[in-house]
This record gives sequence, structure tokens and C-alpha cells, in this order.
Amino acid sequence: MDTDHDGVRASLAAWAVGALEPGERRTVPRHLAGCDACAAEAERFTELVRLLDGPAVPPRRDGRGNPDDTAVDAADTAVADDTAAVADRAGDHADGVLAAALGLRPRTPPVAPHAAPYAAAVAGLRALLPELAGRWTVPVVHTWTAHATLAHLLAADEPLAAVLGIAPRVPAPHGNGRKGAGQGGGEGAGAAGWADAWNARTADVIAHELARTPEQTVAAWAAQADALLAAPEARDTGRAAAPATLMGMRLPVAEHYLVRAFEVWIHTDDLGRALGLAVPPPPEEHLWTLVRLAVRILGGALGPASPPVLFTVARSAGGEAGDQWVLGAEDKPVRAELVVDAVDFCLLVGGRYPPDAIPRTAVGDETAARHVLATAASLAWL
Repeated sequence: MDTDHDGVRASLAAWAVGALEPGERRTVPRHLAGCDACAAEAERFTELVRLLDGPAVPPRRDGRGNPDDTAVDAADTAVADDTAAVADRAGDHADGVLAAALGLRPRTPPVAPHAAPYAAAVAGLRALLPELAGRWTVPVVHTWTAHATLAHLLAADEPLAAVLGIAPRVPAPHGNGRKGAGQGGGEGAGAAGWADAWNARTADVIAHELARTPEQTVAAWAAQADALLAAPEARDTGRAAAPATLMGMRLPVAEHYLVRAFEVWIHTDDLGRALGLAVPPPPEEHLWTLVRLAVRILGGALGPASPPVLFTVARSAGGEAGDQWVLGAEDKPVRAELVVDAVDFCLLVGGRYPPDAIPRTAVGDETAARHVLATAASLAWL
């Protein structure tokens, strides 16, 4: 019997929506057939999917998801058939609430790899929104309620939408002289003034949306997200290579889609925490795309004058060592070695960890290591 409980449990959410990787389609059912603890946890995942996704996920015949415990090959075939039937809805491999979300997401035009993390993050938030019914005033982050947090995301997507020619969902307040569609965060704001313009715009959008119903805000946010995913730049890598300056960062449009994915996930996690629900990180492939972009931005923020630090972002699953970079001066000996988990690093960059509280391993010059963490934390906004 396969006794790799941690490995199997990491795959149970994907199993519940029929999105196992090919190599897992044999090992996971075999393990569940002989492990009561994992089988019980698998059944809990299945029930969560049923609650979020209605009858679309077929009920299992028993807690192990194996209709014939005596015929492993037949069971594997059944699981593979189930996977094929559900995979059209399930999409990318993910965990927990996000995995259930993938079955709920509406059909959208196919997107290129650079927009896939944003599409998955939007799907995850869509799945969580029904849990907010009757709880839209729950405090979430900063001084925002759940309603205000979603309004913030409506505002946060505006700068990219404006660059792509998508009309604003919220007009600028009459007579205040500010541009709509979040353009205060765009190229016209200048490197120094974007933050003030952005803060003002997000406050305007939140005030506007709090005067409406949460359902109206959900509709506006969803329509704007759908428009971003339907834009030619979401499907055409050539068009997405064009640079744009948004939120003080000049990046290709493709990478601005990644920034949007990052923020939607962070705020979905905020909402989940407020509701007492665990929201999983992005699928592994998407997570590492976000990590690498964040490290590159961090390296630019540190600059060549910073003491060099060997920075390792460790993988959360699979026992792999992770990726390494030397940040800071390239022509000097490394002063410190710093290791952080991939999800923790993203939460740090997203402003959800103080730099002195993030779990990490450091050797060498502690001041140099702390400088890297403090700079990473400084990249966050709202």
C-alpha cells in the first residue's frame, strides 16, 4: 500500500473534482482503498465540492472513491473516465475552494499562459462569493468590509482595463477633475504621483459601490474581469508584449495580467480568512510564475548597491529545493543566505506578513537578510 499520506492528501482536492494528474490516477485511488484516514478526508473534499457546485460532481459509491476495491485496474479506469468527464469544467489543478471554483467558472475565450493565472484567480473568487451571502459587512482588511474589498478589486483592475480600451464600470465623481477607469494609476500619473491618484480612485470606487447593493458590485466586478479575459491581449502573446506603466511599474501587458492575478488571489485569501475558510494558493505552475515576477521586481527595487544575498524560494510541495537568485550587488561576495517558502514570500510581497514575522531561514549577515525582506514588504500596496 502507498503510505505517502502527505503526497496523497495534497492531491485530494484535485481528486474530488476529477482533475488528477495522469500519474496520480492510479496511486491516489489505490491509497484511498487502504487508508481510512485519507478516505475520510477525501470524502470531506467531495462534500465541499458538492456544496459549492451542486450535483455536477458525481457522488462516490464509498468514502474511498473506488467502486470496486478488488479490481484496481477497473477502479483506475473509472477514475480516469470520471476525470475526463469533469476535466472540461475543472480546468487547472488546484486545491480546496479554488478547485471547486473551477467547476463553477463560466465559459470564457481561451487565454494565453500569461492570462491563465488571472483566469484561475477570478474563478477562485467567483466560487467564494456565494459564501458571503448575508455577510457582506464582515470586516476583512484595512477598514474594509467584504463589500468594500470587492469594490477595491473593481478599482484595482481598472488601470489595465483602461490600457486595453475597456470602458470603466464606475464613472469619475462629477466635477472632481480626476480621470475615470483608474487612469490615475497609468502612464499619465508619473512615477511619483501614481500612489496618491490610485488611493483617491479606489476610495471613489468604494464609496460608489457601497451606495449600491453587493449584487450590483459583484456584477460590475465580474463583467470587468470577463472583459479583461476576453480582450485580445489575453489571448495574443504578441499584443501582450507591449509595455505599459501601471501602478508605478513599467511592464509588458502580459505581466500586468500576472499582477492582477496576484492581487485577486491575495484579496480572495483575505475574504476567506474573514469567513473562516481556507483559500488555497494558486496552482503550482501559476504560483511560480508569480514568484519569479515578484523576485525580478524585488531585485530591481534592491538595486546593485544592496549587499548581495543568496535568496532561495522553497517549494511548498514535492520536496524540491526551489529556485535561487543572488539579489543585490553582483560583483561582491554573498553576505547572507535567505530561504523562504513560496506562498509565504507571496504573502510578504502582498503585504500580509511583516518582514520580521515571515517564517524563514537565514545565515550570515542578518542585516542584509532583513533588508531583502523589508524591501519585499515595501512592494505591497493596499
